[in-house]
Amino acid sequence: MKPTSLAIMLSSAIFVASWTTPALADVEYQIDLTQPQHHLAKVAVTFPQTDTSSLTINLPVWRTGRYQVLPVADGVRLFKATDSEGKALDWHRTASGEWQVKLRKPSSVTVQYQIYANELGDRLRHIDRSHAYLDASGIFMYSPVFRDEAVKVNLSVPKEWRSYSGMESGKKAHSFVADNYDVLVDSPIETGINQHFSFRADGREYEVVFWGEGNYDTKQIITDLEKISHQASVIWDDYPFERYVYMVHATSGVSGATEHLNSTVIQLPRFSFRERSDYLRFISTASHEFIHSWNVKAYRPQGLVPYDYQSENMTELLWIAEGSTSYFQHQLLLRAGIITAEEFFDDLSKRIVNNQHNPGREIQSIAEASLGQWSSTWGDYAVNHSVNIYAEGYMTSLSLDFDLLAQTKLKHSFRDVHRKLYQDFKVPTGYNVSDIKNILKGLSGKDYQAWWSKNVTSPVTLDFDAMLLQAGLQLGYDKEAKTEVNAGLTLTGLYDDLTILFVTREGPAWQAGINAGDQIVAVNGLKVSASSWDKRLADFNPGDIIELTIFNNDQLVKRSLTLAEQPKGELTISPVEKVTAEHKAFFNAWLGVDWPFDTKGEYIKADK
Repeated sequence: MKPTSLAIMLSSAIFVASWTTPALADVEYQIDLTQPQHHLAKVAVTFPQTDTSSLTINLPVWRTGRYQVLPVADGVRLFKATDSEGKALDWHRTASGEWQVKLRKPSSVTVQYQIYANELGDRLRHIDRSHAYLDASGIFMYSPVFRDEAVKVNLSVPKEWRSYSGMESGKKAHSFVADNYDVLVDSPIETGINQHFSFRADGREYEVVFWGEGNYDTKQIITDLEKISHQASVIWDDYPFERYVYMVHATSGVSGATEHLNSTVIQLPRFSFRERSDYLRFISTASHEFIHSWNVKAYRPQGLVPYDYQSENMTELLWIAEGSTSYFQHQLLLRAGIITAEEFFDDLSKRIVNNQHNPGREIQSIAEASLGQWSSTWGDYAVNHSVNIYAEGYMTSLSLDFDLLAQTKLKHSFRDVHRKLYQDFKVPTGYNVSDIKNILKGLSGKDYQAWWSKNVTSPVTLDFDAMLLQAGLQLGYDKEAKTEVNAGLTLTGLYDDLTILFVTREGPAWQAGINAGDQIVAVNGLKVSASSWDKRLADFNPGDIIELTIFNNDQLVKRSLTLAEQPKGELTISPVEKVTAEHKAFFNAWLGVDWPFDTKGEYIKADK
């Protein structure tokens, strides 16, 4: 029977649809780690059948948790592509993290390449004889057209290795499955020679994986991690995960941490766990990353939803994503009884000192810092003209918390803002500035536009004395402490020389025309070294003029510097002389713990 014109049109339409629509199937990854001694691995990824004339293949140019473009693709070599019959396909590179593969006919596509992984400190990828840490953004390529398809990951590893991830395990050993590439890219894999522990808290499963020998106490760490997990309800109504994995790296020197969808990696030098100050650094980091499971992973600013892995993701709200997380991390530890009130206020006082000594707060707003994070650098200019989204974001969160507590007569706090964000803006919905202002107005009945303009979009100097007074607290130095001289510069401390790392804007060294990179040789004509610098300065008084002999651009010159004055000793936070019931109520609404001082203003010792 001869087909009608309509039948021919329908047939053609069906053919065109099948030609342009990719088939639904898993994306399969294979990584060979059987010869890890040179930091190398072989990666293969098979994409389902595609009926287009070319297939775009990408490797992210940044990784989640670090808002900077990185040279990720520099680790890729020996790239090749084949079709379902194993025939080579032509390809060409079109961008730093992009390859275009040409297809002659409808076919699945397998891409193979070598990856070099020796970026442990970047928490991107690291392979050696003892383990492999695999953040998918640095290891596994993807195709945008298949980004939403389910993925399978198979690892070939040395016989004694064990593999863990926040992803679900596959049917075979050393295999994992995920709903899509976004889950894969946010679920790193730790495989190798390691220690593994597990516990259960609030109906959730937790695993802790330790790689590397060190002076950590696994029992204490697991006990405290469990305590942290019970504090989630202080801020949020429920959990965004059923299972969570802590990956702890005891390293030869690098340190840092990165949050992920259902896990985190925390790195510290291997013998930096036992001393109390070291342990507090570790456990506060763990608290920070745990909070990120909600703040950033479960809800985040619109500029980060969905993630664009091939370019910057701009938002002026990174200070909420990171600074607010820093703000809450010690509060959870305090509520859990992991740290004392004295330790909490010791941390806060140090943050206040750093804020007051940061000239950049007079130049850059926290909103501008959020937008500039992708191009931010570290150094003398940054210190003098910039603020940090973590440190300044902490202070902005503190200021907003105190204002909200005061405006609502202690009925609502900054915790309620984050609870509302989790309720209303779960990914894939993102929140913007207007959403934050609307939440604040809904909680307080107040229009926060003026507050936002003063504290977020403008550089701000906070009145810590006035803020803390609301909670019955005051700032001060030891009454017996004296003042000391301040030269307005920071030394590198390397090789016992006096090379200047930072010069404080408008400080004594700045006024004297001294620059970062200059090397001090003598004070008043007498040689000085890094080890004797502080003692030499102690010979003078504030207001004295000293002559520094320095090398500036390899030229020996002299500069006259007038020494300034600064308090000697550490800033402390203590109760005001007359503490009222209102002070204690504010304190409790802020931190959720009882007033920690006795009638003499001393810390009440906790019962053991």
